[in-house]
Amino acid sequence: MYILLKKKRYGFTLVEILLVVVIIGALSAMIIPRLTGRSEQAKVATAKADINSHIATALKLYELDNGFFPSTNQGLESLLSKPATDPLPLNWNGPYIERKPLDAWGNPYRYVSPGRHRPDYDLYSDGKDTAVNEDDITNWE
Repeated sequence: MYILLKKKRYGFTLVEILLVVVIIGALSAMIIPRLTGRSEQAKVATAKADINSHIATALKLYELDNGFFPSTNQGLESLLSKPATDPLPLNWNGPYIERKPLDAWGNPYRYVSPGRHRPDYDLYSDGKDTAVNEDDITNWE
């Protein structure tokens, strides 16, 4: 009586490896086209959140402490350190933000007070192209 003893195999066969590669390739072909272009949408969403939430909250706190918003000349830097130019904030309790705010493209946000579009201030990013046009992200629209 002969008993055949099979050795245990460790590892994968070439067919198994090729099958996994084909499956990963098929999944990638379906998913990657859907994800392209999303990074620009994410940058726009980040800029909107900064303008309408983070920076707006810091500006409101500054205004609550001092009774007015920083002037255009003082800019958003007045949220980091007490301004030395008029109008001088008498009750500055900052810093109101941790660092100078930059938009998702690495450019500084634009700040104008009093605003041209709003009575208190205008806050906006020029967007990807850094030019004033219809793709700007603003606090007045």
